[in-house]
Amino acid sequence: MQDEITLVAKPISVAKSLQSVRRRKDRLAEKLLWLNSMVPLFIVVAILAALLIRTLPILTSHSIGELITAQVWAPLKGEFGFYPFIMGTVWVTMLAMLLAVPPCLLTAIYLAEYARPSLIALTKPLIDLLAAIPSVVYGVWGLATIVPWVQGFLAPTLGKWLGFIPLFATHNPTGYSVLAGSIVLAVMVAPFIIAVTYEVMRTVPHGLREASLAVGATRWQTIKYAVIPQTLPGIIAGTVLGVSRALGETMAVLMVVGNVARPPSSIFDPAYPLPALIANNYGEMLSIPLYDSALLSAALILLLIVLFFNITSTLILRRISGR
Repeated sequence: MQDEITLVAKPISVAKSLQSVRRRKDRLAEKLLWLNSMVPLFIVVAILAALLIRTLPILTSHSIGELITAQVWAPLKGEFGFYPFIMGTVWVTMLAMLLAVPPCLLTAIYLAEYARPSLIALTKPLIDLLAAIPSVVYGVWGLATIVPWVQGFLAPTLGKWLGFIPLFATHNPTGYSVLAGSIVLAVMVAPFIIAVTYEVMRTVPHGLREASLAVGATRWQTIKYAVIPQTLPGIIAGTVLGVSRALGETMAVLMVVGNVARPPSSIFDPAYPLPALIANNYGEMLSIPLYDSALLSAALILLLIVLFFNITSTLILRRISGR
């Protein structure tokens, strides 16, 4: 009898031991995955801390409000006004998104809902190729094509018909302008918006489309009232990705936007975005007091703008998803 009890108890104890080992491995895997998921947060905090430490010298002599609102950039005189660069960034980015988002959404809708498989197989690799082109190539293309086009055609034409509107006023346009930078930037962010929107729309079950069509809805009504509401958070996420990409783009915009340190008042005026300021000046004239700290302050401001935009967009997405 004792031998039979021993024979039964041994498999039970072995099973409990194996179960305990599996639980320990599961807890270890959970902790490792948690640490891995915290890496992006640690990187962002480390970047913020490093930039903040390097900007402390200029913050001790200039208030943050003074730096953001001052309009004069004269490092030799100790004047560091970021307002022209912030406005240049805002103008170029917002106009680029106004130019990019509508055609990108329409393209994604057509590819996801109307296009034949053969057309999709041809178009998708080309869109991916656009995303892989180096930014300096876009900049050279902008110099060779967009800048002369803006100077020779768009500025005279729009200035003639819409010049009474301050937004379209022309003052000896050279082609190097907010509009030229925005066109190049719109082309650069288009592949990201199209790709994300297309993939999101393809996740909608076909049964939802069939149910809408079955009750008499047209194809466009099905897209408008059945597909787009289901994919709206994903569409907004793709647009946010495009804006984040546009805010940080440097080389291509630097080559075509003009780089004049004053706030633009028209789309034909030159501008000087924050990324271009940092790329143009970092490493030069760092012997000037506070110059290095000022440029790193520009990097910190740019990072805070991107973080603010992404956090705000995330909150909006959560609210939309909750509804």
